[in-house]
Amino acid sequence: MKRPAAALFLALLLSAGAPALAALSPAEQKMGVTVDAEYDRTVALLEKLVNQNSGSMNIAGVTAVGDMIRPELEALGFKVEWKPMAAVKRAGHIVATHKGKAGTKRLLLIGHLDTVFEADSPFQTFVRKADEAEGPGVGDDKGGMVVMLSALRAMQAAGTLNDANIEIVLTGDEEDAGDPVSISRADLIAAGKRADAALDFEGLAVEDGKDMGSIARRSSNSWTLSATGKSGHSSRIFSEAAGDGAIYELARIIAAFRKELPEPNLTFNVGLVGGGQSADVDKDGVRIAVTGKTNIIPPIAVAKGDFRTLSQEQTDRVQEKMIKIVAAHSPGTDAKISFERGYPPMAPTEGNKALLAKLNGVNADLGLPEMPTLDPLKRGAGDIAFVAADVDGLVGLGVASRGDHAPGETADLNSIKRQAKRAAILMTRLSREKR
Repeated sequence: MKRPAAALFLALLLSAGAPALAALSPAEQKMGVTVDAEYDRTVALLEKLVNQNSGSMNIAGVTAVGDMIRPELEALGFKVEWKPMAAVKRAGHIVATHKGKAGTKRLLLIGHLDTVFEADSPFQTFVRKADEAEGPGVGDDKGGMVVMLSALRAMQAAGTLNDANIEIVLTGDEEDAGDPVSISRADLIAAGKRADAALDFEGLAVEDGKDMGSIARRSSNSWTLSATGKSGHSSRIFSEAAGDGAIYELARIIAAFRKELPEPNLTFNVGLVGGGQSADVDKDGVRIAVTGKTNIIPPIAVAKGDFRTLSQEQTDRVQEKMIKIVAAHSPGTDAKISFERGYPPMAPTEGNKALLAKLNGVNADLGLPEMPTLDPLKRGAGDIAFVAADVDGLVGLGVASRGDHAPGETADLNSIKRQAKRAAILMTRLSREKR
């Protein structure tokens, strides 16, 4: 009787005593064989997903990608629900659950269906170039979703998925979250409260040829600053009666931010400025229409920007410093600042570090190098941050890629194999731990 190719390959590895597999159980070895055997299937699914536009505002496109993912999860025994998000003007989310053995750890897997490339983008097509592929979302995050599915299929083939308690949340608006987040992230936050570990399948960070482990993501907070002054003839500027005018007050504040705010893991940016006789911000907050003359002291000035932090304590402290700077008004002026908190921080907790240590145990058993910790300054905000206060987590279980969020986004297809093997073994081991 002819032996199946996958079984023959496994037998050869075992008979050779391959050192990279020496510490792996037979089930874990089978997972690796399955990932390799299904590689072409995984890449074909990636191509299909990428060729369906799913920009965050393309409601039909995001829904179509969800419809492609649903049968893949149902075939693995997941109960799949579509959570519509019309209330926040977005498509919706997939929430999928797999019930396993009682009393064992519950895992939350996170990814997203949408991309930054809307339906009118000229960048729309999957193009394979040997061991790489170019296309919208090929790395962020359609590559991550196929890694997740490849790992789960490997677990199913090895029999380790049966007892695993897993919940999957694939958001449809990670790149442009619906407002308010109390609605658009309610399902994700609830899942985080139920979980014992969270694994985020966004892209793998690679530095100098080394795969990096991500245990932190910084927050994303926005602010709006408005300054006012007394209007009048420019010849009276800085006088006791006229004061400094709104634009000088705005400039004072921004300069003070630059001088007084810097500290480790903090960045802050001014993205939009305008001032004069009038300064009207549009309803989307991305344009300012101004009027004015050189011989008129400006009565109004507006600026908008963001700041990013590594912990909630840092967010609170920086916000207090900004408020204090704003309050030290120049003569004859007033100013106010308001804040909008977007993505919370994911701090580098001891629990997150312990998860990375377990992943590095998997790496050692696979014969892969240890993954050093990535500097959180090199990673943007993401959905896992919404559950970071409730559950330990890891980021970066998706594909390695470059040029994300821009035409030419390119994924390293070979990284699918090692990432899926890492994820399958890590999920198997975590799912067997007692709660």
